[in-house]
Amino acid sequence: MYKTGILNSEISKVLSDLGHTDRIVIADCGLPIPKGVRKIDLALTLGVPSFESVYEVVLEHMAVQKMILAEEIKSDNKVLHEKLIDKNIDTTFVSHETFKTLTKDTVAVIRTGEATPFANVILESDVLF
Repeated sequence: MYKTGILNSEISKVLSDLGHTDRIVIADCGLPIPKGVRKIDLALTLGVPSFESVYEVVLEHMAVQKMILAEEIKSDNKVLHEKLIDKNIDTTFVSHETFKTLTKDTVAVIRTGEATPFANVILESDVLF
């Protein structure tokens, strides 16, 4: 059995296969997932698992050079916005409509049970050297 790291085999596999500039999404339970993009559905009930709990674990195991957030998070989910920008990761803001379009070019969407507005992030993979 896997001794350390992410126990979810699908997430572990996706992270292991990422190359430089590949992107994944961590999403709330309402974000539409484009056809053809791999969906890893963790949602159990509203709020479980939370966006933050999944985000924190993924950041422990992924080299991230950039994140993309919807501009609307600044006004409609200020608490989460502050927590995300506190990580000192290069951040780009786009409209929610543009965000949804960008998800079409991602490797996978990890769907959480989060039920707060605009609790979605696109994470762009960095290199380890």
